[in-house]
Amino acid sequence: MIPPNLLSQRAKGLEPSLTLEINALAKSLKEKGRDICSLSAGEPDFDTPSFVVEAAIKALKDGETRYGPAAGDLKLREAVAEKMTNENNIPTKTENILITNGGKQAIFNLFQIILNPGDEVIIPSPYWLSYPEIVKLAGGIPKFIPSSPKDGFKLDLKNLEAQITTKTKLLIINSPGNPTGRIIQRTELESIAEILRKHKHVSIISDEIYEFLISSQETHHSIGSIAPDLKERVFIVNGFAKGWAMTGWRVGYLVGPKAIVNASIALQSQSTSNVCSFAQKGALAALNGSREIVHSMARSYSTRRKTLTDALNSIDEISLLPPEGAFYAFPQLPSSFPDSLSFCKLALEKVGLAIVPGIAFGEDRCIRISCAVSTETIKEGVLRLQSILRG
Repeated sequence: MIPPNLLSQRAKGLEPSLTLEINALAKSLKEKGRDICSLSAGEPDFDTPSFVVEAAIKALKDGETRYGPAAGDLKLREAVAEKMTNENNIPTKTENILITNGGKQAIFNLFQIILNPGDEVIIPSPYWLSYPEIVKLAGGIPKFIPSSPKDGFKLDLKNLEAQITTKTKLLIINSPGNPTGRIIQRTELESIAEILRKHKHVSIISDEIYEFLISSQETHHSIGSIAPDLKERVFIVNGFAKGWAMTGWRVGYLVGPKAIVNASIALQSQSTSNVCSFAQKGALAALNGSREIVHSMARSYSTRRKTLTDALNSIDEISLLPPEGAFYAFPQLPSSFPDSLSFCKLALEKVGLAIVPGIAFGEDRCIRISCAVSTETIKEGVLRLQSILRG
């Protein structure tokens, strides 16, 4: 028997992943012979570019299998700094970069370093499901600002400013966004920057992991380039998982002020130490190689986003903000369905459709549908969705 109170209060407060619950149910039904159409994927369906794979293989053959610097491979940090400076228009030095085990560790490290118990972190909703849990693990308090599907999930700036208190430490933004596929426009970022200028104790973290996966009509803007005067309070998280189809490689990075990055390096040195050495060589090849394959994948997702959007818009029972980035759509369910989790379970059990409940992202009126699958699967999935909605 497990001793009483063996679990920490931290562990007891963690919420289980609803996406894992749906995936487990889908897997169970599939093993029983059910025909499952999955539109729940949260990762690219492309293979990692061959030149990236070859770079990692070469690194292995060259003996790049030993411990490395906790901060990350120096050449990779230099390449990230150059990318931030030249592509994102944010002057960045190597000392401002920490290489992490995926973008998630960059967020985890940062929150552990800057949050004290009781500090508040403002999270616009819908949000990526790990944000609140990582905040709570650091002793912080998630403070949600809901947005409405009918308003295009735009951040209510008046509400944002009203929610800032003396305990507010951080604001999280994510563009392009998971789960909505929404891109935060430059004017919105400028308005957010103005609010931060008035509240000098509040910093901001910009999650830009889907940076390259946008439609050709859109432009990715980083708040760090729009508000250089706030550079000591701006943190950027990014990585190689989505743009280069490198989810399993676990290479991400944190960009921020030197003092905070140094503290994050110290934390990483006492936890995971360096990121996999030969995986970093693959990431370096990704940054230094041609971007055509990245742009090609982005074009494919744009085509499939349109296919998904057109198919969903043909269903009168739902409403949709057309996504312009990432590879998701986040349609709103009709009011006749009480909640997203029961709807997703019904869809899976009745017609074999695997989708993700919006409650996992803080919005129970919606469902997340992925287009990181074939066009045929998208069309089949939407047909199954339609059959559920129309009884």
